[in-house]
Amino acid sequence: MTDNKKEKYPSTFTVDNFSSTTKLADNEYKIPVGSVETINEKEYNPYEHRNVEHPNSFSGALVHLLKSSLGTGILAIPSAVAAAGIIVGVVGTVLTGILCTHTIHLLVFASQEICKKAKVPMLGFAETAHAVFKYGPKKVQPFANFARIFVDVALLLTYYAGNAVYVVFICGNIQELVNYYQPSVKDWAVQYYMLMLLVPLIICCQVRQLKHLVPFSLIANTTMIIAFVITLYYMFSGIGDVNMDDRNLFNDVTLIPRFFSTVLFAMEGIGTMLPIENSMIKQQFIGCPGVLNIAMSFVVTLYTVIGLFGYLRFGDSAEANVIANLPAEEIPAQVAKSCIAVAVFFTFMLQFYVPCDITWRKISAKVPEKHHNVAQIILRTVLVIFITAIAAAVPKLDVIISLVGSVFFSILGLFIPVVIDTILNLGENGDFGVLKWRLWKNILVIILAWFALFSGSYYAIDDLIEE
Repeated sequence: MTDNKKEKYPSTFTVDNFSSTTKLADNEYKIPVGSVETINEKEYNPYEHRNVEHPNSFSGALVHLLKSSLGTGILAIPSAVAAAGIIVGVVGTVLTGILCTHTIHLLVFASQEICKKAKVPMLGFAETAHAVFKYGPKKVQPFANFARIFVDVALLLTYYAGNAVYVVFICGNIQELVNYYQPSVKDWAVQYYMLMLLVPLIICCQVRQLKHLVPFSLIANTTMIIAFVITLYYMFSGIGDVNMDDRNLFNDVTLIPRFFSTVLFAMEGIGTMLPIENSMIKQQFIGCPGVLNIAMSFVVTLYTVIGLFGYLRFGDSAEANVIANLPAEEIPAQVAKSCIAVAVFFTFMLQFYVPCDITWRKISAKVPEKHHNVAQIILRTVLVIFITAIAAAVPKLDVIISLVGSVFFSILGLFIPVVIDTILNLGENGDFGVLKWRLWKNILVIILAWFALFSGSYYAIDDLIEE
């Protein structure tokens, strides 16, 4: 491969020039028009044309995927199992993990296939959706631009909503610590803490250079590990005293939507998958064993174990943040709550960076260059206020997790990938298999996505009204 060929295909935005703790990345690449492949022409191989400054090896991509998948959502899994019961909780967690892995596989495979047709080395999530429609049947081609916009908006809203969960998470932990040391302020609503948190969030989110966020990533990772270790100690040290008769094998069927939405929120990280895959120059992301299958096998196993033992230890009182179940009067528990609050605070900044950057790039051309600095300050301030307002409107952690999982991750993680796969197989050389089983499978996943959307949001809103 010559140097000229490398220059022809510039690298795009990948995890190598962004933090692996980020759940969203924008891989914009313009799709050439009128690309034609002759019969004698060798099939285009995207991996041969990728110019990645620091490409990820198999192990490097595996570490990135694990780090991006193991977030604070794992702390909500015990409460999800409590809602479903042991049998439904364990089996449901495994099945949800398999479903998430499958839809990620569909997205990455579609991206690889459409890169061959478009003859580009890599595509991001929105660009993949655009290209699949563009190169699909004539009836869907007019919807290509809409598909790209829809995915972009879904990505942005999903991760802004995810940041709102972080605000509730941070303030809930701070409130518990303050209430223990200052009982006189127990009557303060959590929204007061959100108001106080607003100022430091606005200030810290003015950081515009990614390299300046690296120290915050280190702090977040360190404090999160400390909090997890302490939580696991409490979880397993007291499990021998549990009376199994007090634990449910099954629970009320009306709580299943809450369970599914919570697990979906915790496990789904589809926005980071293509950036990781795009950072590889060997086709090792999907397949057997593959980076995706190995990483998700570990993630699903870990989430299932934490969910099961968390429920066994704390029972029906398991909180959406299981750290809240730790004894408030004990110093190690207070350290865990402090550490997780710090970790999530700095993770907020990292999660905020990319969607904010994408938003700015969409509107910057409409702002005079001399006003760019002021406009950026205003944009970042308004977005942080908007995110905090969402958190203030839905201040219950279990409710907002269920709401975000059911509304946003069902669309982004389930609905969009199967639609992309369906359009891909409707096109030339498409194959739905014997008796079109792939089509029926995709229809089933779409129905499941809409079930999660409507049932999960209904029960979440109902819980919010009751509160």
